[in-house]
Amino acid sequence: MIRKIIHIDQDRCTGCGLCAQACHEGAIVIREGKAVLAREDYCDGLGDCLPACPADAIAIVEREAAPYDSAAVAAAQAHRPAGGCPSSAARALRPAAPVQGGARPSQLRNWPVQIQLAPTRAPYFSGADLLIAADCTAFAYAGAHEEFLSGRVTLIGCPKLDDADYAAKLAALFAQNDIRSVTVLRMEVPCCGGLVSAVRRALEACGRAIPLKVETVTIAGEKMR
Repeated sequence: MIRKIIHIDQDRCTGCGLCAQACHEGAIVIREGKAVLAREDYCDGLGDCLPACPADAIAIVEREAAPYDSAAVAAAQAHRPAGGCPSSAARALRPAAPVQGGARPSQLRNWPVQIQLAPTRAPYFSGADLLIAADCTAFAYAGAHEEFLSGRVTLIGCPKLDDADYAAKLAALFAQNDIRSVTVLRMEVPCCGGLVSAVRRALEACGRAIPLKVETVTIAGEKMR
């Protein structure tokens, strides 16, 4: 049948995931760093996702599409865990207690940590010192938890592997929360420059003056001075 349905411009889409969060029916998913209309029959064509998209990548079009199946949507919602996917449910964490055997406790204060899974608003962002770290840094630098995660809210990502531009989502996060400072922890490799660039562009776009510090870790696991 010919009906109204959303269209996602893949060239404009940054993969920030805000549209998927705004879609109450669960019609949109993130695949390979891009938003995709995974279920035509879950899309009612009303466009609740449009205002959530900071890249203006979504439009309402009229085309041949499967009919909207309200019963299927209701059934899917009934089986969906409260708060959505458990992997992306926002949680504030307490630093882990010391453990036997001398192992150092985790200093992680929040979940999720992946930039693409993280919410743009959460209570733990209020007044937070934010660490945005390249995936590899915690493995390369032995003191990452004590020196960088401790006392900070942490987000991680890899622009090369995620094939995504984080700037739009980070700009929304910076604008909607009282972030006190941002530290970027990157590796010395060139691809990590994309993470720094995304953070700088997000800070420029958010309309707030937030202090930024960039720290670099070498492949050998040393912090560059």
